[in-house]
Amino acid sequence: MLRGNSKVRIDEKGRIKIPTSYRRHIEENYGNEFYVTSLTGDSARIYPMKEWLLIEEKLRAKGTMDKAVRKFLDRTNYYGQVVEMDSQGRVLIHPLLRTSAHLVSDVAVLGYLHYLEVWSMDHFKQRLESEPYTEEDEASIAQLGI
Repeated sequence: MLRGNSKVRIDEKGRIKIPTSYRRHIEENYGNEFYVTSLTGDSARIYPMKEWLLIEEKLRAKGTMDKAVRKFLDRTNYYGQVVEMDSQGRVLIHPLLRTSAHLVSDVAVLGYLHYLEVWSMDHFKQRLESEPYTEEDEASIAQLGI
């Protein structure tokens, strides 16, 4: 599982180094190919290619004529790019997405079970403040037995 948060720096070429805690799990379970994309342009999602292919299978089953599927594909294709992790564990984030999500300097890499999200530190803190964890959220999670 991909979990937790790591602070990393984007280098001058737009690459982030996948934190060791994530990298070990990814290499053992997925290999070194990824689909880097976004739905909103405010963060980057790094999907191991094996996980992205599962998403594509579900989309294919519903069909590209479905309006929601088209919207999803419009966004994930616009921001998306297939990349390979290099021997030093670095992954390139496309310049269009880096600019849109303000991914410069220090960023947060967060584990979301089967993919990673990369956020500007400032924008993620703003997100946490603007979207507080509510009693309704707690009730929804409690339904899972948590």
